[in-house]
Amino acid sequence: MVKHRLFTTPFSSVYPHYIYKAESKGYTKEEVDTIIKWLTGYSQKGLQHQLDARTDFETFFEEAPEINPNVVKITGVICGQRVEDIEDELMQKIRYLDKLVDELARGKPIEKILRR
Repeated sequence: MVKHRLFTTPFSSVYPHYIYKAESKGYTKEEVDTIIKWLTGYSQKGLQHQLDARTDFETFFEEAPEINPNVVKITGVICGQRVEDIEDELMQKIRYLDKLVDELARGKPIEKILRR
């Protein structure tokens, strides 16, 4: 089976796009990092290590300390698909992250983004 191209893409090559999307709407890198750390369980140091190592998305999520159990509360459409209906576990995690960054850029309060 051929892996989706996104799975082998370095997380560090997409990360600046997340930052740009947030900053262009008046939000900060720190807010994006908060979302990523909430989703994955990485510390700031752990996140920075993954970025420096140019880890691909597959490894980034495999090595994540703990996917937040509240991800089941993330619903809606991203890239034309309902995130809760995505069957491939890795693609679903990637789309969860896309959805959370998208919510930030659309002005949703961080407390709601983090499903508190």
